[in-house]
Order: sequence, then structure tokens, then C-alpha cells
Amino acid sequence: MIHNQEVNRDLQNQGIQFIMDTDGTQFVPWEELTADDVVIIPAFGTTIEIENKLNAIGIQVEQYNTTCPFVEKVWKRSAKLGDENHTIIIHGKHNHEETRATFSHSASKAPSVIVKNIDEARTLGKVIKKQLSKEDFYQFFEGKYSEGFDPDRHFDKVGVVNQTTMLATETQEIADYIKQVMVDLHDKDYKAHFADTRDTLCYATNDNQDATYGLLQEKADFAIVVGGYNSSNTSHIVELLSRKFPTYFVNSAEEIKSNEEIHHYDYDAKKIIRSTGWLPPGERAKIVLTSGASCPDTLVDEVMLKILEYFPGTLSVEELFAQMDLNE
Repeated sequence: MIHNQEVNRDLQNQGIQFIMDTDGTQFVPWEELTADDVVIIPAFGTTIEIENKLNAIGIQVEQYNTTCPFVEKVWKRSAKLGDENHTIIIHGKHNHEETRATFSHSASKAPSVIVKNIDEARTLGKVIKKQLSKEDFYQFFEGKYSEGFDPDRHFDKVGVVNQTTMLATETQEIADYIKQVMVDLHDKDYKAHFADTRDTLCYATNDNQDATYGLLQEKADFAIVVGGYNSSNTSHIVELLSRKFPTYFVNSAEEIKSNEEIHHYDYDAKKIIRSTGWLPPGERAKIVLTSGASCPDTLVDEVMLKILEYFPGTLSVEELFAQMDLNE
């Protein structure tokens, strides 16, 4: 449903099956589904192709559709850009479910291409300026552009949208760069060629990222980030905090084995690693604790309480609240 293993495990424990995994590997064959089955569309949404498959079976897709309204907002923005003859540049990870869904919807309305980061956007800029050939475009962006895409024709008018869990600052950087490319090409007439779309991040992701930038102004011994290991927005928070603090990315309190040992996810290496001596000695420590937008508060609370066990003499949550009430 979302990129959090604990949430999805809980759903499976209640008897809910997953039709496919996050990479698109099929678990339940389409032919096993019937019109009597309940199929829940996840928060990321799904592709038009999958919607059509479900409709053909007779399953009412709209009845259990939990697509995030902020994702749908991106789709509507894409449709509007398409109606105005813009090519749609999507800032996202091309193999992420949300980007696959957004690409499917945008490509049905307009020529579309996916860029992962500012480096890919700069390569695209060279294509737009004809500093790279059409063949270069097809090779570099293989699997990331819509059918029939023609770089010679489809970059006259462009607009930028995003996978809602990407870093807002990166989306803005990409949009600003593409805007400058159009200024270079069209001078004062650039507004007729560039749709100045505002950021389309969901509020939960945006709030988390803003709070993370606030945490970077603090002094702390280390940071703990709680969330799903395949969560895009959580990985961005880990990336930001790692610039300043020793940072441990955990899925749940179970990853904290003792005050000497912690198991945490190395996002770059894509594997869980074991670290020792993670908790500084002494009776006090200043800890940055945060989570991804898709992480339930209960998991964060459990991590906090687990860490508190290693500091004798700490107040219980109830005692702390009582003390806060007295201070008020």
C-alpha cells in the first residue's frame, strides 16, 4: 500500500494479498482474479494499463481507490499541460510505482520523459539545445520516454511535474534549469515555451523535509530515521541528515539490538549493515529522531522508548507529560 514494510506486513497478516511487488513482479496472476474480488489501488496510484486490466475483469477500480490526492493533483497538472501542447518532464525515479503511474497518465495526454536528477536534466537541456543528437537522446533516456517521442519536435513547449516524494529543492532546481534553457533559446518569449508550474510535493513530504532542514541547524550526537527501506522520501531524509550527523536508518525498534549494536540500512549499498558502539557513553545524549511520511507514529514511539531503556533514570512518557503540565 505504501513503502513501509511494517504496514504491509500487517495487511498481509490480516489476509490481504499483494498482486505484485514494488518492482512489478507478479504474485497473483491476472487470470486468477474475478469480478467478485476486492482490489485496492495503493497510495501511489496505478497505471492506466493496470486499470484497464481490472476493468476488463469486471472489478470496480474506483470503489477501493486509495490514490493519494496529491498524486492525482500531479496527473491533473499533466493533463492540463498536455491540453496546452506541452511536453511533460517528470522528476522521478523511472522504476518507482508512483512515477510509473504518473508516466502512464501523462503519456496518454502528451509526450513525456523522466529525469532522475539535475545531471539528467542537464543532459536533457543539451538535447533541447541540439548540442546532443536525437540518437543520443534515445540512448541516454531509453525506457524513460513515451512512445513516438521526437526530440526534434517535442521540446518546443515544456512543463515540469514530479514524483511527490522527491526532494522539493531538487525539483525546483530542475525546473529553474529547464526554464533557463528556454530563456536561452527564446529570450523574452520564453513564457510561451515554459509552463511555470509550482511544486507538487504532498504536504506530508514537504513538512518532513522542512523539519529535516530545521534539524540540521541543531547539534546532536547522532540521528535515527525510521521508515521503510524502499521509501523514496525517507531515503531523502537520511541523505540530508547524513551530511551532518552519524545517521542510522531503521525499519523498526527491532533493529536496535542493544546499546552496543544496531542493524541499519545502507541506502547506497542497498543492504542492512551492523554497527557497534552507536550509542555514545554517558548518562545523556542529544538525539535527532524523525521518520518518513509513510511511517506510522507508533513505530517512531517504539524506537524512542527502546533508546530510552539504555539511559537509567529517565522519565517515563507519563512523568514527562505531568511535568510539562506543571510547568504550564
